[in-house]
Amino acid sequence: MARPAYRVVANLLLKGIIMPVSLSGRHFLRLLDFSTEEIEYLLKLSKNFKDMKRAGVPHRYLEGKNIVLLFQKTSTRTRCAFEVGAMDLGMGVTYLDPNSSQMGKKESIEDTARVLGRFYDGIEFRGFAQSDVEELAANAGVPVWNGLTTEWHPTQMLADILTVQENFNYDIKGRTLVFMGDAKNNVARSLMVVCAKLGMNFVACGPKDCMPADDVLDACRPIAAENGCTITLTDDVKEGCTGADVIYTDVWVSMGEPDEVWEPRIKSLEPYRVTSELMALAKPEAIFLHCLPSFHDTNTTIGAQKAEQFGITEMEVTDEVFESKQSKVFDEAENRMHTIKAVMYATLS
Repeated sequence: MARPAYRVVANLLLKGIIMPVSLSGRHFLRLLDFSTEEIEYLLKLSKNFKDMKRAGVPHRYLEGKNIVLLFQKTSTRTRCAFEVGAMDLGMGVTYLDPNSSQMGKKESIEDTARVLGRFYDGIEFRGFAQSDVEELAANAGVPVWNGLTTEWHPTQMLADILTVQENFNYDIKGRTLVFMGDAKNNVARSLMVVCAKLGMNFVACGPKDCMPADDVLDACRPIAAENGCTITLTDDVKEGCTGADVIYTDVWVSMGEPDEVWEPRIKSLEPYRVTSELMALAKPEAIFLHCLPSFHDTNTTIGAQKAEQFGITEMEVTDEVFESKQSKVFDEAENRMHTIKAVMYATLS
């Protein structure tokens, strides 16, 4: 019997990424656990899945499998990316919000992992402590994927780098990415890792007390040296942004942080707001990235509250930059789906 036409086309699209790399059965908890070659494989796989999605080519390669999404922290992009990606691959999906699971309340993480591992082929976790996702992975018996913890955000990084690749003709080695603001947060830490692994120069530009911790720096510096790139820490905006290829920022206060951090955080980080003047320091072809959501205006409940409370209508990025041609934030958001699909496929196939 002849194979369906879509499978022939899909197999041709995937043929270009055959590499001596197998991630089958692996957890996806942080990018420090993956080699340069493995990350490059996931990025190539992501591009191929994006091509198939855009071409309308079905790719239900994981039909019959089921996954569960465990969310301690809510999210638009992470949930939708996992759900749509899983359904495109033919899988069933169960979503458990913070009130739908007894994990950590009436049931230990270890016991939850052992139960869910009997029901599902893969488990996604988005929450607080990295130790929680690691405990799930240690006990589930199936691949576990980190959708975000306080320490790391590995799935976001693949979407970020795919977006950079698309804007620089897939030639990213030696380019410079600058993170503006609180460079000790999970996004900045993860960006430093992926840049070091892929040969991109990483610059953390923010207050001196908002720099990455020594343990992350100690892990990344030898990797960067091996791949011919640099890691720079600076509190000088002009020094940090001049000649950059990518300017990246994130919200100043993360979900779950207490209200009392807003005032000192705003005071500390206002000099590092991404403005048109700051973007002009970068290369003319530089792009702006943000993992979203963003406080670039007052059209949100929190944005309006903070504008009334502190007299600011824009926080980490101005609306002018956010809506500019240099802003690739919605391409970046879409790429969450394609890259997460690649992670699920690679670890479950």
